[in-house]
Amino acid sequence: MNRTRIIIVDDHEVVRIGLRTLLARQPDLEVIAEASHGQEAVQRVLQLRPDIVVMDVRLMGMTGIEACREITTAAPGVKVIMLTSYGDDAVLYDSIAAGASGFVLKQLGSDDLVKHIRTVASGGSALDPASTTKVFQKMRAQARQRAEGAFAELSDQEVRVLAKLAEGRTNREIADALSLGEGTVRNYVSAIFVKLRVNNRAEAAAYATAHGIKEFV
Repeated sequence: MNRTRIIIVDDHEVVRIGLRTLLARQPDLEVIAEASHGQEAVQRVLQLRPDIVVMDVRLMGMTGIEACREITTAAPGVKVIMLTSYGDDAVLYDSIAAGASGFVLKQLGSDDLVKHIRTVASGGSALDPASTTKVFQKMRAQARQRAEGAFAELSDQEVRVLAKLAEGRTNREIADALSLGEGTVRNYVSAIFVKLRVNNRAEAAAYATAHGIKEFV
């Protein structure tokens, strides 16, 4: 059996001992080293090339997030799972931006932690349900902000017409869907072309799709 090779990083020895004891019970997991701070973690990773690093977010000196960024840049094949005692939104987003494959609260049960490690080892991502919800909420908010900028010159009705156009609907179908006259829709479409600086329906539809109009309407 190929065992998943793990490095544990935490500035509290008791935590490292607890994690090592927990993982030692698993036949498919192997702790090959420990580190007590970020710089040591980076050095151990570059020396030993583990499969996974389980690392505390809050470390003395170089933070866990900074260490994660260095590790995922220098050794992209190594997966990092961030451990934290606090479900801080900013820390969650910064961890993911730094390349972490998992973000797990220390309060999580031992069986769930082992399951998350196996998920990451198999190429997946590990987030607790609350963190997953926050990530998707932020992604939706960012998409909407981008969309608002992309369609800033359009009126609300023009945005609705463009959304239907992007679905491949004809002017008649758009008119029926929005309770408008077909001539009115035609005028809206012409105005959309001018404001978006596109030449035809295909270009308008491509622009709308590329800028996430579905997140906007």
